[in-house]
Amino acid sequence: MTAEALSKVIIQGMEEKKAHNIVLMDLRGVKNAFTDFFVICSGNSDTQLEAIAESIEEFVYKSNREKPAVSEGKSNRQWILIDYVNVVAHVFLKDKRDYYGLEELWGDATITRIEKSFS
Repeated sequence: MTAEALSKVIIQGMEEKKAHNIVLMDLRGVKNAFTDFFVICSGNSDTQLEAIAESIEEFVYKSNREKPAVSEGKSNRQWILIDYVNVVAHVFLKDKRDYYGLEELWGDATITRIEKSFS
């Protein structure tokens, strides 16, 4: 599965659990980037973050039989990182997302904001 296709599956997993402010960051043109894409979203509670992370892993496994290389942050549920090598998903509580500012930190990336497709 290409990194672009994997990103779309991750976004579907996020949308399934009503993640907010989903952003796709294309890092392929960024010097020293260690992955092709970041997919970032926010949730309203630690419970929702856990549900979003589980949904991402479920969607990716069902579509590609792939498990993450690394998954971190599930115990504190403020910033969950799910690393599929070419695509890294970040699931944040809003205040933690603002604090770490990945969109600003990787400002050279091409950023696509994903409009909500759930009702």
